[in-house]
Amino acid sequence: MEEKSSRIIEGKHAIAEALKAGRDIDRLFIVDEKNEKRDAVVSKIVADCKKAGTPIDYISKERLQTLSETGKNQGLIAYLSSASYVEVSDILDRASKRKEAPFIILLDDIEDPHNLGAIIRTANVAGAHGVIIPKRRSAGLTATVEKASAGAVSHTLIARVSNLTQTIEKLKKDGIWFVCADMNGETMYDVPLTGPIGLVVGNEGKGVSRLVREACDYVASIPMKGEIESLNASVACAVLTYEIVRQRTIDKTNNDIV
Repeated sequence: MEEKSSRIIEGKHAIAEALKAGRDIDRLFIVDEKNEKRDAVVSKIVADCKKAGTPIDYISKERLQTLSETGKNQGLIAYLSSASYVEVSDILDRASKRKEAPFIILLDDIEDPHNLGAIIRTANVAGAHGVIIPKRRSAGLTATVEKASAGAVSHTLIARVSNLTQTIEKLKKDGIWFVCADMNGETMYDVPLTGPIGLVVGNEGKGVSRLVREACDYVASIPMKGEIESLNASVACAVLTYEIVRQRTIDKTNNDIV
């Protein structure tokens, strides 16, 4: 997703200084110069971004100019993150410190920054230990996301990973099981949503991708009674999140263990 904000940095020296200062760059746009040799500053920026796992988009000069606010971008534009990303292990550590079974929300290509912000807000107020998003084909932590989250971005652990399916498989080894939201799944009231759990919510239009869905242990649906057959992604996430909270609360009451 591309959006103009005060967190845009343009020009190689400004971006280099931001990296030197330890600023998190959400995405780097650079003119595709296949036949031109990049200078040392630009080469180091690209190398540093690759090392940090920052998505890099190689685009035309014309497209870069449409993103530019100053017109003096020197062939590079960077979008700063509104907050710092964490490692997946940090999310598990938060659950451990709270002496709670991990509760993680994973987003499969949520592209609308308003949806992402709303989901982060839901994750925070529901007590989820963190949110995981993919590096590609996903909204990042932009100013719009920060605003839509009502400030929750600053208090919620958010990790960004290269491959969501592989991340799910790794977390399964830590004893976490996964449920994804899909209208063709079992009704959420019939799916056991207690214990260490990861809730996977899919793209606004396409839903959860096939490989991610196949990696999940359960597929849960939200009962639909009206003429409209689907909910907004952030609303669907909120409904399923609070069904998880409800079941975990009942389980804790009965067993004194979440």
